[in-house]
Amino acid sequence: MKSEIAKRTAASENDPAIRNPFGVMDVPNPNDDDVTQFARSTVPEESGTDENAERWSGHDTGYQHDTIEGQWSSRWNGAADPTIPGDTPANWKQGRGEAKIVGNRLYLLFDWDFGKRRGLIDARREGSRRLVGKYINLGNPEITVPWVGLAVSDQRIDGYFSLGRIDFRR
Repeated sequence: MKSEIAKRTAASENDPAIRNPFGVMDVPNPNDDDVTQFARSTVPEESGTDENAERWSGHDTGYQHDTIEGQWSSRWNGAADPTIPGDTPANWKQGRGEAKIVGNRLYLLFDWDFGKRRGLIDARREGSRRLVGKYINLGNPEITVPWVGLAVSDQRIDGYFSLGRIDFRR
């Protein structure tokens, strides 16, 4: 039996209209003017005091050396998810994620609310560590926002959108 990842990858390879390797809805216009403008004003810098610097992941993600591809823990804040009772913008929504590189692009598929909600980030790689792109809420595709990330290491990606953070950690 094929793994879920293999099925999703095969689905995207069989549908040339899908760019991402997960076989889910693509992020629309991941290089548009909103992304370019947000990227100009958002310049993440590596810092030992960054919110994402301390380990927060309680998940065993199957750590892989020397690559940002593979399994991650994910979390985001800065907006309230109306499908989660009592949620506020300050609350971190945690879940799992997976990263795949295709050419000069990094795709990050992640979930939250115990896997009930999912999002996708489609980002181009600018140099060895900077990531610039856009996020789409796969459960509510009207929600798309520019995102800028910094691949601090193969254990940490610091991510920013206009209202808050979308971070990844191993």
